[in-house]
Amino acid sequence: MSKPINRRDFLKGAGALAAMSTLPISMVELAFADSSQNFTFAYISDAHIQHIKGREFVRNWDRGLIRAVAETNMLTPKPDFVMFGGDLGQLGKREELDHGAEIMSALHGSKVHYVMGEHDYYLDLGQYWEKLFGPKYYSFDHKGVHFVVLNSILTYDDWTFKRWPTAEQRMLEMAGLDNPNGSPFMVGDKQREWLKNDLEKVDKNTPLVVFSHSPLQKIYKGWNFWTEDAEQVQALLQPFKKANVIYGHVHQIQYNQIGNISFHAVMATSWPWPYPSTYTQAEQYLPKLTVPMNRADPFFERDATGWQFINLATGNADVHYNLSSNTSRTVSFNTRTGQPEDEAYQPADKHIPPQTHF
Repeated sequence: MSKPINRRDFLKGAGALAAMSTLPISMVELAFADSSQNFTFAYISDAHIQHIKGREFVRNWDRGLIRAVAETNMLTPKPDFVMFGGDLGQLGKREELDHGAEIMSALHGSKVHYVMGEHDYYLDLGQYWEKLFGPKYYSFDHKGVHFVVLNSILTYDDWTFKRWPTAEQRMLEMAGLDNPNGSPFMVGDKQREWLKNDLEKVDKNTPLVVFSHSPLQKIYKGWNFWTEDAEQVQALLQPFKKANVIYGHVHQIQYNQIGNISFHAVMATSWPWPYPSTYTQAEQYLPKLTVPMNRADPFFERDATGWQFINLATGNADVHYNLSSNTSRTVSFNTRTGQPEDEAYQPADKHIPPQTHF
C-alpha cells in the first residue's frame, strides 16, 4: 500500500498562499496495493454566497469561496475530482447560485460533483439547482470505489407544500439555525428505495463513500444537525465492510463511528458554527468520543476554518485539520478500538467503546 500524501507533497508548488491557508479544502487520497490506482479528491463546502443587490454579494463569504477555488487549482498532485458539499447560496436565489457556479467554474481540469444543501433547495425546491448542476441525488464509480451523493435535506410534505404563503417565507424559515418553525431533515422513502436498489448492485467489499449535506445521524435537533430517517439510511450502509459518510452543514469538526460506518464533518468556507451550550442541557445523540474544536473565539470570521486532509487508505477516514488560529488537530481511526479518536484530546487510557445502532 502506498504512503498517503503528506502536507509537504500536498502543498508542493502552491507557495505561501496555500501554506498560510485559512480555508477548509479537504484533500482525500484512496491508496491501493497497485499505486497506479491511487487517486485524490478535494472537498469544498458551505460557501453561503449571499446576494445584496446588482453584482454585490456579502464579501467575506464570496471571497472565501474564491480563495478556496484558487487554492484547489494550485494543488499538486491534481485531484481527480472536486466535491462541493452544499449550501452554495444563502437564500437559494438565482443570483447566488449563478455567482457561485461562476466562481466554481474557475476550477482547472477537475470534474466537480455537487451535493445540495437546504439553502440551495427551499426557495424553488431545487429546480434551478438541477438546471445548473444536474440531479439532486446520484451515484458514480471511480477506480474501484463506489460514491453516492444523497439529497438529505428533504422534510415532511405538509411543511414543504402547505404551511407557507410564499416560497420566500419557506426559504427564510428553513435557513434559520435555531428556529422552532423549521423542520427536521430526511432522505425520504423514495430516495431510500433508490439507494437500496443502487447498493444492491455493489459488492459489499467495495469501498463505499457517501456524501450528504446533513449528518445522516441524529446529533442535535434544535439546530437541525439531524436526519430524521438516519437509522434507516445507516441500515443500508451497514452491510459494507468499509463505509464512510462525509458531510457539511454543521460548520465544525465532528466525527463518529456507528458499526462499520465512519462519519466525518468538513468545515465551511463561510464561517464556523459555535458548539451549542444546550448540548449539555437537551437530549442529543452525539457520543462522548466527539470532542469540540479547540477554538477561542467562534465569532472570529476565520477562527476554526482551515485545511483538512482526509486519508481513506485503510477504508476508514483519518482527518487532519490544520486550523488557522489554533493548534492543528488529527482525528484518526484506531484499528484497536474500532473508532475514530482525537489524538490530542483523547488520552489513550480513556477509550470509549464504538457506538451501535440507536
